[in-house]
Amino acid sequence: MCSKAWPFEEARRVLKRYGKAPPEKGYVLFETGYGPSGLPHIGTFGEVQRTTMVRRAFEIISDIPTKLICFSDDLDGMRKVPDNVPHPEMLREHLQRPLTSVPDPFGEYQSFGDHNNAMLRRFLDTFGFEYEFISATEFYKSGRFDEILLRCCERYDAIMEIMLASLREERQQTYSCFLPLHPETGRVLYVPMKEVNAKDGTITFDDEDGKEWTLPVTGGQVKLQWKPDFGARWAALGVDFEMYGKDHSTNTPIYDGICRVLGVRPPEHFTYELFLDEQGQKISKSKGNGLTIDEWLTYASTESLGYFMYQKPKTAKRLWWDVIPKAVDEYHQQLRAFPEQTVEQQLANPVWHIHGGQPPVSDMVVPFAMLLNLASVAGAQDKSGLWGFIRRYAPDATPEANPQLDQAAEFAVRYFRDFVAPTRKFRAPSAKERAAMEDLVGRLKVWDGGLDAEALQSMVFAVGRAHEFEPLRDWFTALYEVLLGASQGPRFGGFIALFGIDETVTLIERALQGEMVA
Repeated sequence: MCSKAWPFEEARRVLKRYGKAPPEKGYVLFETGYGPSGLPHIGTFGEVQRTTMVRRAFEIISDIPTKLICFSDDLDGMRKVPDNVPHPEMLREHLQRPLTSVPDPFGEYQSFGDHNNAMLRRFLDTFGFEYEFISATEFYKSGRFDEILLRCCERYDAIMEIMLASLREERQQTYSCFLPLHPETGRVLYVPMKEVNAKDGTITFDDEDGKEWTLPVTGGQVKLQWKPDFGARWAALGVDFEMYGKDHSTNTPIYDGICRVLGVRPPEHFTYELFLDEQGQKISKSKGNGLTIDEWLTYASTESLGYFMYQKPKTAKRLWWDVIPKAVDEYHQQLRAFPEQTVEQQLANPVWHIHGGQPPVSDMVVPFAMLLNLASVAGAQDKSGLWGFIRRYAPDATPEANPQLDQAAEFAVRYFRDFVAPTRKFRAPSAKERAAMEDLVGRLKVWDGGLDAEALQSMVFAVGRAHEFEPLRDWFTALYEVLLGASQGPRFGGFIALFGIDETVTLIERALQGEMVA
């Protein structure tokens, strides 16, 4: 299998780990980590989606069984109150307590950590991911992490040597890789250790009030700082592959070093670029900027989101409302191309990775961008308002025979109502544009070429050339701004074919009379 698609390249790196013998644990382990300090965002989903793509590629090139673990670091202390949750004052009273000990501000689950974990699992289940969910709270308290924690005691000095080299001098004075949970307040303490007893498996420290405590590192009474926890978790589980964002990349030598100190080979890594919001800032769970998974799925299919995640993971990508229509149409373009491609081309096609090698057939006979423009000029309030136009354009299409198109029509009306309609800005045509549009109306009134989109496009081109638009793009920009209230739009010949000859004539005449601007 020589595909150069990035999931296959990563899968080959994982397979190379076991060139001499299969893993003793009997399977290859893929892991994704999640910090439930705020509501999950699309970046969290993308990590699991992309890891699943690598896992599927691995299963094509190897017969070694695989597992995918989604690990939630929910024993972490809540360091600040997220901006996008209710009852912030209540939450402030619980700062530095483990997320699974903080009350749920939504009042739905036992804790804030449980709430965010449930949201994450619901999102992942929506997409049909196969995974095992592990809660850090359960992982620590059940004893599954005890062996590694005792080993951390034994090799404390080696771990600290790695960590102290990465810290400023002031931080070095108080740092410890162990974070005790205060026996009385339950808060996660960031305090130096007075003693680490490898023989007894205990730590001794003073709390903020100067009272001395000795606690066993086992049983969930002590957790690891997040950087040591990363490497220790790899060692405890035997992780073979994990990807994370670019913001973690400088910590990779630390994670790897701690994993090696604990006697385990570090996994293969894949660092992806970050998602950016409308302003080009990194999206954040605590800020709540960027899009949520629910928001994307309000306006487009799950598969379109999968397509967005597949594309160029090493490139920073703006994740805002206007990327959705493009993702939908490009996804269907790839679906339509798939059946005619060679095997090598199919393995490089995003839809192979989105659908695990079994992509469906696209029934989108009308592009999503065209549906948006149709919703605009038709004033459609629901998808039924679009189907009359669709049936005339594609007589064999029906909601039953074209479920993807039917779903897209509903999404298009919703997207138009919420994002396009509020931003439309119609303008009056210039004298030159008015003359060209009057010419176009005259040609349409005597048109006898049927609803041939290409023929209509050629005729629109001819009008633009006849009126000496240079560049010709200015002619189409005028059509979009005068008729649709936007600076960009569809292939206009296809739009006419879908909307109808008479309807387009009426639309242009209304614009020339100033009704659109009014």
